[in-house]
Amino acid sequence: MSPGQSAKYNSAFLCGSARNPQSLYVLTQACSCTWWHWWYSITCTGCDTGFGNLLARHLDKQGFRVIAGCYSEKGEEDLRKACSERLTTTHLDVVSKESVAKVATMIKDKVGERGLWAVVNNAGVSVPSAPCDWLTIDDYTSMLNVNLNGVIAVTLSVLPLIKKARGRVVNVASVFGRISPTGGPYTVSKYGVEAFNDSLRINMHGFGVKVLCIEPGFFKTNVTNADIISKSVASIWEKLPQDVKDDYGPHYLDQVIKQVRVEVARMSDADLMKVVNCMEHAVSAVRPRLRYSPGWDAKLFWLPLSYMPSWISDYIMISQSIPIAKPL
Repeated sequence: MSPGQSAKYNSAFLCGSARNPQSLYVLTQACSCTWWHWWYSITCTGCDTGFGNLLARHLDKQGFRVIAGCYSEKGEEDLRKACSERLTTTHLDVVSKESVAKVATMIKDKVGERGLWAVVNNAGVSVPSAPCDWLTIDDYTSMLNVNLNGVIAVTLSVLPLIKKARGRVVNVASVFGRISPTGGPYTVSKYGVEAFNDSLRINMHGFGVKVLCIEPGFFKTNVTNADIISKSVASIWEKLPQDVKDDYGPHYLDQVIKQVRVEVARMSDADLMKVVNCMEHAVSAVRPRLRYSPGWDAKLFWLPLSYMPSWISDYIMISQSIPIAKPL
């Protein structure tokens, strides 16, 4: 068995795609698509760091033709150095209509009549994040433009090419697209990705296009970076009117930062391959899952919590929240 085939077997088990009584057939079929790696192309956004960077490297090693969208020149340069000549890097700012259109044109010229096999919408940010009444509409808009509108813009720009190849759209949402334990625009954006994913999946069924969703739990990436989140929260706090600060109390900010540094760090899994294996399975398996939920916290806590009655999930989350100074 080749390393690529072995990866397909492992990926099928890790992502839970092997089900009795067809498990052997599904695993065998998952391996059978390795021959077309050299023919079709896959594009991924947010490849500077984290899941996107690791996915681009991993798919390149598996023999795929990867078009990696990076926001920074350094991200492009580092990725080119680490990968083969099959991989193409390009600057991509998912918020810019001009950038998205330029990359879509480049992809069209590159793939030609073959079409594009898959797009993996991975780019995303997690700040600004804070209680809702600390934020402005501009705070919401800035994140929604990346996490939601960026996903929609990139998808629509390459959708004709994916329809031509009868390929895949893979949207990276979050387990926080299922339940909202925090304030701010992050969960709003991920709920939006889930809705776009579901509607697109129905719309594209007749064209033979599969639309799949990745819903990771907590993993050690920039999205869960305690320094980035803490700095953002502190910056927002400093701009608050004094009456809002008084409502929450003088020690609230310190408790929030402590919670971020202790709890988020404790929950975050360092094994990013758990997510990348699901992404690979989504783009390459003959029978991919409609949803993937990598991470034990997602499977054993967040998803079960999302299925509970609201009064139960509210009670659990409120009981773990930081108390405010002036409760009504």
